[in-house]
Amino acid sequence: MEKKLHYIKKELLQREVPLVLLVLLLVAVLLLNFLLYIYLNNFSVINGQPDVDSSFCPFGYFRLGSMKNCSPWLSCEAINTEVRKLKCVGEGAVKKVFLSEWKENKVSLSQLTTSELKEDFLHGLKMLKSLQSKYVVRLLGYCEKQFTILTEYHPLGSLKSLNKTLELPKYKGWNTWHRRFMLAIDYVSIIHYLHNSPLGTLVMCDSNDLEKVLSQYLLTSDFHILVNDLDALPLVNKNIGSLVKCGHRELQGEFVAPEQLWPYGEGVPFEDDLMLSYDEKTDIWKIPDVSNFFLGHVEGSDVVRFHLFDIHAACKQKNPADRPSAQMVMDTYRKVLTLLLREAALPSTREML
Repeated sequence: MEKKLHYIKKELLQREVPLVLLVLLLVAVLLLNFLLYIYLNNFSVINGQPDVDSSFCPFGYFRLGSMKNCSPWLSCEAINTEVRKLKCVGEGAVKKVFLSEWKENKVSLSQLTTSELKEDFLHGLKMLKSLQSKYVVRLLGYCEKQFTILTEYHPLGSLKSLNKTLELPKYKGWNTWHRRFMLAIDYVSIIHYLHNSPLGTLVMCDSNDLEKVLSQYLLTSDFHILVNDLDALPLVNKNIGSLVKCGHRELQGEFVAPEQLWPYGEGVPFEDDLMLSYDEKTDIWKIPDVSNFFLGHVEGSDVVRFHLFDIHAACKQKNPADRPSAQMVMDTYRKVLTLLLREAALPSTREML
């Protein structure tokens, strides 16, 4: 009789073990989904409103480094007396940029290169002031009469240096499909912000080739992206039929959108007055090429590309009206990230069990 009872208890215990494993697996899956929710909830969901970082000060003020309180944007006098130039770190058509120092903080001082482009310079300053948010480099001060702008300094520089940065020993561990895909999501989020900015729908016109696009953005030390150059940011207003043209010269190449190309063939000389205008969907056309750069050729990047194939094909529709909005692209990117993170975490969960 005792042997029979022992056998029955043993059978019951054997049946309970799979049940315990099942419960543990269910708990692990629920915990994983909760962690993914918390992680992805850190992405700000934008509904057409400016997404301002909580660390930002009120309009006209800034906080830098270890500063506890917000300080007013520096005036001409403060820039002239408190900011010390160290060295030139970059020069474009409109601005020359100097690494500088203000109260033991590294800052960037931008100055106009030629008076012929002062309108572009002042337009960029206007955009910089109006678009302060988590997506835009932090403004510290300016002096209109001297054509000078002071912004936060980011030592990793523009996105043109991304691959070189990821080759450095300090950042090699960051050279993963996940980290690279996060940069692509940052980029699309910025495009969405510009298309739904407080000023209206803005088009990123300084984007005629990949290198030019990358030069407009900065890489932060915690590996996020900020838009830095806002000199060529015209406004689209479809309600009154106001579209844009990016410059007054003929654009060429596959990187720019089809509607940006001269439509009358080589037999007709280019004339700016005959060139048709267009809207913000030119930015959407370029997203797959920029994202492809971000993803690089690391392990797992091809899997990301596979999941983005359909949305990228939609971005490359010849008819601008058939392309998705930046919101749709951003939503798809986030869904793909959620899916891939869940798939990457499940094998680890199984190993724990």
